[in-house]
Amino acid sequence: MSTARKPSFKDQAFKLREQAVLEATTRLLASKGFDLMTMDDVAAEAGISKPILYKHFKSKDELATEVMCSLLEGAISYLAQLDGALSARDRLGCLLEWALRIRLQGGLPFLPSTSPHVREMLMRSPRYLLQVFTLNTELQGLLNQAKERGEIRTDLPTDVILYAYYARTCDPAVDYMKVYGQYSDDDIVRYMLSLMLTAIQT
Repeated sequence: MSTARKPSFKDQAFKLREQAVLEATTRLLASKGFDLMTMDDVAAEAGISKPILYKHFKSKDELATEVMCSLLEGAISYLAQLDGALSARDRLGCLLEWALRIRLQGGLPFLPSTSPHVREMLMRSPRYLLQVFTLNTELQGLLNQAKERGEIRTDLPTDVILYAYYARTCDPAVDYMKVYGQYSDDDIVRYMLSLMLTAIQT
């Protein structure tokens, strides 16, 4: 019987370094944006040399695409792990809270909404498109289920609610509350959830 080969120390180190690069890229994309971020910035933030960085990712486009794919994978995985006993409305609330907390920690860049180049770049990625389709399908299913059970308003089209739901994750009110209102992350999450869920509840 064959056994899976245990990853070598070199392979493990490569994976850990790649994860550090993606985390550094996420922080830079959230703080500087795609257009201002450079590969030099990423290398410096990750604490590696530029030649080492290019062993992992060949371009800024490739890096940004990987970051967005990782975020979508995280959202899909989070939804799948939620307690099936939760109502559809509660699951929608849980995912929104997850996204808001990631954003407040500087880990949720809103690239497609801020850069036409990034939108075009992502549209060329089959992996990204598949994940967007998967997440949209999951969320539309939850919204329709919530409507059928009387948990949310039925007078609003599902896609309108879905777009508003996505918009809450990149609402500038989050930044204003954190910087100028000096609210805690818990307060911001609670208020943003209340604004969204109250708007769609029956």
